[in-house]
Order: sequence, then structure tokens, then C-alpha cells
Amino acid sequence: MAGIRLHPEDIDISQARALSTADLISDDDRSIAADSWSIKSDYGSTLDDDQRHADASEALAAARFCAASDYSSDKEEADAETFTFTSMLGYQSYWDATYADELTNFREHGDAGEVWFGADVMEMVASWTKGLCIDISQRQLQNHHNDLDDDSVSESVSQDLAGWSVVDVGTGNGLLLQELAKQGFSDLTGTDYSEGAINLARSLAIRDGFTGIKLLVDDVLETKLEKKFELVMDKGTLDAIGLHQDGPIKRIMYWESMSRLVAPGGLLVITSCNNTKEELVQEVENFNQRKIGEMEEEEEGRGGLFW
Repeated sequence: MAGIRLHPEDIDISQARALSTADLISDDDRSIAADSWSIKSDYGSTLDDDQRHADASEALAAARFCAASDYSSDKEEADAETFTFTSMLGYQSYWDATYADELTNFREHGDAGEVWFGADVMEMVASWTKGLCIDISQRQLQNHHNDLDDDSVSESVSQDLAGWSVVDVGTGNGLLLQELAKQGFSDLTGTDYSEGAINLARSLAIRDGFTGIKLLVDDVLETKLEKKFELVMDKGTLDAIGLHQDGPIKRIMYWESMSRLVAPGGLLVITSCNNTKEELVQEVENFNQRKIGEMEEEEEGRGGLFW
């Protein structure tokens, strides 16, 4: 799990900084939570998708990535077969076919379909996220209302939790949103680029009594959502994006989209099986530095000064 928090307000270049180890809260080697993600959260709102892809390609060309030869092995044929299989998870056609089958199984047998990472992990993610949000809310209340007793703080935090705006990107069957609803969140939205996934998630939400969950067809890399969310959830979506043949470029586009979806002061929580904590932190740091460079160039072009 990974939780990355934006500054409460937009920042300027003199305030920008990369994540450091001291910013992290972690419950295992694949979990991070940072107190600050120093990017301009409304960046890119005027760019079309072609320009975003071009910007990502340019950034990728300047970065260092391992060559294919670095992954050679004695079992070249088996590895090639494995890569072909796993890379299918990065393509919409795979997920469209998968959710068409799962929707049929639901209609015929009531089966909810595969739970990505398993039900136990999904429940742990929801519980961990609730705890992180409660901790943030408690600190904010105590900082602004020193005279509140513990009971008043607990009551206020519970009410505040229900008001968090939440979106789950790449929601699949939407069961993570149901778990978050059980934890006390109520302003819940799920998006997926597969219409079949949204149809399945909507059917399950109706069956299980979670009719308040909003479900939309939307590609996170080309998101049409205009709303910013206090909590953005990603359980396996970044993993799948990285399995596309243009994965490195698409991952840069992913961070661009996150910078627009996460509200200032909000959280991005990532659950990944393909990236370690250190790799995720480095990816955010690289994104931070690129955005800082772009802002510097933009200000210099307008005659701005930095010190």
C-alpha cells in the first residue's frame, strides 16, 4: 500500500521538495505514506492527450531504463512465454474479455469474480486506509481545536471520514469500494476503462446493497473527471499499466493524471505487487524533479526569478 499526501494548498517552486525517508510511514516493505507530494496539482489541465503522451515520451528518453539484454536468462523460451502472458494484463482488450466472462458468470451463478490480490489483502487495504485517514483527521482537529476531549474528537473524526471524497481508479468489480463503505466512507466513486468491469461492479453494488457508490467508465490515463478527490485508491492499476509495451511512458502519464485527480492535502493510496517501497518513492521523486524543472523553465520564459 502506498499513501502519498499533497500539500493543503498549491505550492510555488521555492517551496517544492522531493520526498525523503523521514516522510514515510510504512507497515511493510511495499507500503509508503508521505506527508508531502510536492507537485502542482492542477498541472496538465490545458493539455490534450497527444501532448501529454509526447511530454511523457520526452521525459522517458531522458531517463535511464534497463535494456532487454539485462534480463537475459538460461530459460529464454520460457521467459519469453511468461512475458507475453503477463504483458496481456496491460491491454484493455484483455480486461474487456475478462470482465465479459465474469459478468456472464455473475448473471448465471452469482459469482463476484476474481478479487485482485485476494479478499484478505483487500480488507487489509481498506482497514489500513481508514486508519491513515483517521490519524490525519485527528491531527488536524487537535491542531485547530485544543479544547476538544477524546470523545468529541472521535465523533468528529467519524463524521469527517464519511465526508471524504474517494475514487478507486481501475476499480474492476468494485469490491474495494464496498469494503471502504463498510469502514465508514460514503462519498465513493469507482472508474475503469472497461465497460464490462463497470457493469459488473454496478451489478454487485446493487445486489450487495451499496447503491450509493458511483461507477463510471473512465481511463485513468486520459481521465475526463474534473473533480478532485481527497482520497484516490489504486489497487493493482499501476501494476497493470506497467505491463503494457509502452509501460514506462504510460506510467509517466499516470502520475500526470494523479496530479490532477488528488486534491491539495489529499491522499493517493497504491497497492502494488510489482514495485517495492523504494521504487515507488523514486518514481515520485523523479516526477517531482521533472515538474520542478518544467516550472523553472516556464518562469524563466516569463522573466521570473528564483532563489
